[in-house]
Amino acid sequence: MDLDHNPLGLTRDQMRELGYRTVDLLVDQLSDPSIPAMRRGDAAQLRGLNGPPPSAPRRWPEVLDQLANEVLAPMSRLAHPGYFAFIPASSTFPGALGDLIASALDIDVGSWMSAAGPSQLELVVLDWFKDWIGYPAQAAGILVSGGSAANITALACAREALLGPMSDRVVAYTADQTHSSVARAARLLGFRPDQVRILPTDSDHRLRLDALVGALDADAQAGLQPLVVVANAGATNTGAVDRLAELAAICRERGLWLHVDGAYGGFAALTERGRAALAGIEQADSVTLDPHKWLYQPIECGCLLVREGHLLGEAFTINPDYLADYKSTEVNFSDLGLQLTRTARALKIWLSFNYFGADAFRAAIDRTLDLALLAERYVRESPALELLSPASLGIICFRRIFEGIGDEPSLEQLNAELVTAFEATGRGLVSSTRLHGAYAIRLCVMNHTSGPPDVIGALEWFAGAPQPALATGGIPDRHGDPHADVRGGWAHTGDFDASTVAALPLFADLEPAAVDVVLGSARKLELESGETVVHRWQGTRHFYVIVAGTVEIRGSNHEQLRELGSGDFFGELAALDWGAGFGYARTASAIARSKVRLLVLPPAALGELIRRAPVVERQLRAAARARVQRI
Repeated sequence: MDLDHNPLGLTRDQMRELGYRTVDLLVDQLSDPSIPAMRRGDAAQLRGLNGPPPSAPRRWPEVLDQLANEVLAPMSRLAHPGYFAFIPASSTFPGALGDLIASALDIDVGSWMSAAGPSQLELVVLDWFKDWIGYPAQAAGILVSGGSAANITALACAREALLGPMSDRVVAYTADQTHSSVARAARLLGFRPDQVRILPTDSDHRLRLDALVGALDADAQAGLQPLVVVANAGATNTGAVDRLAELAAICRERGLWLHVDGAYGGFAALTERGRAALAGIEQADSVTLDPHKWLYQPIECGCLLVREGHLLGEAFTINPDYLADYKSTEVNFSDLGLQLTRTARALKIWLSFNYFGADAFRAAIDRTLDLALLAERYVRESPALELLSPASLGIICFRRIFEGIGDEPSLEQLNAELVTAFEATGRGLVSSTRLHGAYAIRLCVMNHTSGPPDVIGALEWFAGAPQPALATGGIPDRHGDPHADVRGGWAHTGDFDASTVAALPLFADLEPAAVDVVLGSARKLELESGETVVHRWQGTRHFYVIVAGTVEIRGSNHEQLRELGSGDFFGELAALDWGAGFGYARTASAIARSKVRLLVLPPAALGELIRRAPVVERQLRAAARARVQRI
């Protein structure tokens, strides 16, 4: 072996040739209007990429050609002007060049010693962000991979600041519109399913303050320790912004940490109307932002800001002996988050802002807000479309209406077919969601590449497309959560026989395997008249079926919502999985009006039952949709 030969080295001319050819590929890809918003991949065909790596070198043009045709073709094009699904991300080319520089120079911004210039640049960018949301000078922050990493970093900081080691007594609170990354963060940090309260939202999809206060009071009375409230500054479903100033006041009064997830909507603060919509965000203890969304930066780029900056370092600083020479008295970003070795994410932000200027970004955000309002006006004026959620921070939700069809399952099925058919046209992509149980088509206008013809063209298609045929088999099942209850199994010695279970309408048509779940898990609860089964806002998750007797359901101010008798059920909203095994706090009280006998299923058992018996899930979710409107 020739020890003087570098087997991975390139000459200056070779590097230039590879770079020029690669940039040409990128420019061709970005400027080709024939590329659709989505090309799905065939798994069998893509497995042709499998195999060992080549032993000998290949020509770069040949490699790029295979990349373009076999790898880059079957994927979504987030910057497509018709891409309105999920959260679009159309970055800027100067930002992409920033990532190229960071990767080519292999910059490690873990410590000041290893990258003083890039570290200072990150401080500069973080100061911009702090100024935009109104944070004080003592605030600190860190650039991370995205909103998911920012949220888990925030919850870890909150726990360390207010608690220390994890405790079985602490509880976190958030709305049912909160992003699933918060549930994932809570699960990874050790919050059990009974330690997170999912709370209902109002007609504008904002966290209800009465629900939060009620849940806090109920948990305090139960000897638990409320710890953190997670609020939304632009919920992913609708763009809704929680009442941030009022939530901050509640948290201050009770000594709680308020974290605001502004991954989607936070950078609207660059605009005048965005700042007005986000009023109160400056009072939060921590804020998540995502530059790779509304700041038009390449993926990956997220951010966490903490109001009292020293708490971030106190939560994450660890000083092993082998890093003694790596640290310095200046900022060491490895002390402020999860990563030790971390790339120079600030480069792309700094470069793109210096190239375009901040006013261009403000104009781009304002333009998408106007386009969303244009979409809302079109939907309101169209006799074929129904507005389900008005424009809020660039998102509107709607659906097609059909003559003679008013039941929710049929509307869902037909609108889901339209979403699929729109994708097949190649002209764009939208996604779906649920709002208070109703199926909704979600249009997110964020791309700086989108214009009025793209927005109106998509809505015109949905208003005028032929009505799909109603399928007899219903819509396909959605992807399930493999961790529906993170506590594990459901088995329990049953207190009921098969004939009693079969006599209950909810369980009348169960297959034997599903009946076995009920028999092996249900327990009997008997109460006298006047005794309380569950209190409103408490955190229990069990599901109840009335075997005999009468139960009264009460809402706020002890208002009677309904009276239930033998064969009826309640508690489904709390028992059903919201995500990561977490569920709603109790939204109503249940009081025995006579001597009652109840069949009680724990949430893990209910999760197993509905996996085996989808008909039960459909009944429960239909009831939840109807009942949540009266909370």
